[in-house]
Amino acid sequence: MGEVSDPFLWLENLEDPKVIEWALKRDKTTRNSLKQLSRKLKPRIEKFFKTPYAIMVKITKRGCLVLSREAGVYKIKLVTFDGDVKELVNSESLGRDVVIQMIHASKDGKQYAFSYSHGGSDEGILKVVDLDSGESIDELRGVIGGITWIDESKYYYLRFYQKGKTPDGVDAPAERAFLRENGKDFMVFGEGIPTSHFITLNKSLDGKKALLMVSYGWTKSSVYGGDFENPEEWKMLYGGKDFITYPIDYVNGEYFIASFEGEGLGKILALNEKGDVREVVGEQKYPLQEAVIAEDSIIASYLIDASSALKKFKLDGKEAFETRFKPLGRIDSLDSDGTKVVFRYESFLIPYRIYLMEKNKVRIIDSNEISGDFAVSEGWVSSKDSTKIHFFEVKKKGLKPKHVVAYGYGGFSVSLSPRFYPYIIPFLQDGGVFVQANLRGGVEYGEKWHKAGMREKKQNVFDDFIAVLEHVKSRGCKTVAMGISNGGLLVGAILTQRPDLIDGTVIGYPVLDMLRFHKLHIGKAWVPEYGDPDNPDDAKFLRKYSPYHNLTARKYPPTLLYTGLHDDRVHPAHAFKFAAKLEKTETPVFLRVETKSGHSGATPTTKVEEYSDVMAFIYKIHGIKA
Repeated sequence: MGEVSDPFLWLENLEDPKVIEWALKRDKTTRNSLKQLSRKLKPRIEKFFKTPYAIMVKITKRGCLVLSREAGVYKIKLVTFDGDVKELVNSESLGRDVVIQMIHASKDGKQYAFSYSHGGSDEGILKVVDLDSGESIDELRGVIGGITWIDESKYYYLRFYQKGKTPDGVDAPAERAFLRENGKDFMVFGEGIPTSHFITLNKSLDGKKALLMVSYGWTKSSVYGGDFENPEEWKMLYGGKDFITYPIDYVNGEYFIASFEGEGLGKILALNEKGDVREVVGEQKYPLQEAVIAEDSIIASYLIDASSALKKFKLDGKEAFETRFKPLGRIDSLDSDGTKVVFRYESFLIPYRIYLMEKNKVRIIDSNEISGDFAVSEGWVSSKDSTKIHFFEVKKKGLKPKHVVAYGYGGFSVSLSPRFYPYIIPFLQDGGVFVQANLRGGVEYGEKWHKAGMREKKQNVFDDFIAVLEHVKSRGCKTVAMGISNGGLLVGAILTQRPDLIDGTVIGYPVLDMLRFHKLHIGKAWVPEYGDPDNPDDAKFLRKYSPYHNLTARKYPPTLLYTGLHDDRVHPAHAFKFAAKLEKTETPVFLRVETKSGHSGATPTTKVEEYSDVMAFIYKIHGIKA
């Protein structure tokens, strides 16, 4: 396939002042046009952004370490098993526009670590802190992944290379594991692992074994293990074929691993030092999400029609019990200290609950819930190939749907379970309806569901969303389609393929140029998911749906594109170029460019401003008064 002409290639150069001037000029116009509505919505949206929201939780012997967003800042708190709360870190103390992205904790609770960046860039700072004194022990810069303590003076960590080469000469994007001791770094794992491979590293609860996963893209991985303190002995134990597998723990001389071979729903295997494999828990009807071991039992979460359930199995595979949650919601951050298990739950109207599980008892140790007369329901539609597509619908009880925001993603094994969207609550209060679609490309129904929406099968994802939009439209509803990142690609494709189904589109931090995504920032890492534009066969199916290349000289529904100059994962040129090309049509185009946010997020204050404008655009399309 020959080179495709690109008149807006110049917008990829963020070092060119003319590009920034071009973008900020449109940003100013967009903000001015939405200002009146945005100002009315801002205090209402801010209220729900300020309400406490737990992002992730880690268990230690001293209690649970919780990363939360509340009152306009990010906080790290220690929640004891009795429910007492102690604040450890406030993002305001770290500087302006700081986003805390990740927390890590030593199991004894003596030390913890957290990653943060300015403006939500992936590249940032990791601090290691003494929990009792609050003093910073160590600091690393870059894109730093999991930290795993050996003792109080040394630890392993992961470094992701977004550009350049790894120490062993492999081109970025790539990842390597290092030992950090006395302020010095030694690469201990990853030599020769190719570009676009990722690493995770943990240790078994008994502290004896290293548990690693090396993955290529989102469909293939291998489990590595060995003596925790002898990385030269770490070796591949399982995998290496066309399926995902990851380690769970090491117990009684066996590595317990999750494997998604077969039907791709996930089973739990045990592997001894000789390499003998036994199946402990076979594939269930619905897909496995996470698993940990505590008190000689396996605690595993599963998705049932995109909502979470928790199951407990004995180490011989015998099921002990199953727990569902009301209302329908999602659980994650499953973590064990060997006797107790902690996890986080959220739903559309529940920012969070933190559950503690001891033996067979599950109780809430911290929570926050939103009051309101709302209903969450589920529905099904048939896609173009008759595949059944599930969706959630959130609205006031008894309301006849009229104004809809339809949200989707469909890729990278991401499942859209119920979650709390603070910017959507005022819309629901004002009679809006929120529809969240579970499209192929995610893993709501296992790895087959994911593979059915990637590479040359990506059109299935668009067809699935089209089926949901047709259902909404058949009810006489005005509809705005909304998607972020890979979801921005989804909505861009809907805009070019079926503009008749939508009254407006909201496209956030998107991937839209499918012939050059691999040349921008870390886009090369997505080749396993999307295909390789440099491969003529792949380029054919990418060109066929690439939103940027399928815009024609016609009038499309009003479109808001929003992105951030500090997005170092998805290059803002995707949004810039798409907006520029759309401007050549008769379409009302709005481009919003945030100067203080990246792909990993932004401060709550920045997000409130951003989503006030996003929702102002949606209200404008629907003709709703704020």
